[in-house]
Amino acid sequence: MIFNKNTARKTAEVLLQVNAIKLSPKEPFTWASGWKSPIYCDNRIILSFPPIRNYVRETMAKQIEKQYGKPDAIAGVATGAIGIGMLVAEYLGLPFIYVRPDAKGHGRKNQIEGFIEKGQNVVVVEDLISTGKSSLNAVKALRDAGINVKGMIAIFTYGFDVAKQNFEKENVSLQTLGNYESLLEQALQTRYITEDQLETLSEWNTNPSEWNGI
Repeated sequence: MIFNKNTARKTAEVLLQVNAIKLSPKEPFTWASGWKSPIYCDNRIILSFPPIRNYVRETMAKQIEKQYGKPDAIAGVATGAIGIGMLVAEYLGLPFIYVRPDAKGHGRKNQIEGFIEKGQNVVVVEDLISTGKSSLNAVKALRDAGINVKGMIAIFTYGFDVAKQNFEKENVSLQTLGNYESLLEQALQTRYITEDQLETLSEWNTNPSEWNGI
């Protein structure tokens, strides 16, 4: 996972600005996995703010070209990354496809939606990385279809060790605009959180599956 510190701080700033990231150490959220969490990230909200979505679109597009070169297409992970993935593809002048969690049970029964040919190169766009399982499921679907995945880029990562291990195991290069460490630094600097809350948020990140709140 590769970070640019300036980009990470700027990304944290804009996500906090529009409340895409909510920090609530005293009243934790419950994730779909059942984990208790003092943080909840919903990056889809950035689509409602043109200056911020443009920042994310352009920064992602430039990072893709710098790290991976220009692919044949951009692939978004459904559903959270469809919107931003389309914007990145448009900025780069590339075709766009998206990958469902599973193949549809009716119609053409597609898991990959859109037109792409075997052997073509894609970069996968994701909105959020937690454990990485759903993101890597999309990579598997693309590879199984004979498509070459050059890498993945996401808006934000929690930075869990399990995610790093999962990406390394599947040999997938991951870039993100923002990360958890930079988010906490920005939140503390702008007094979005207190020193006590910072301690709680840091403790959670070291062992999220076992954390049960305050």
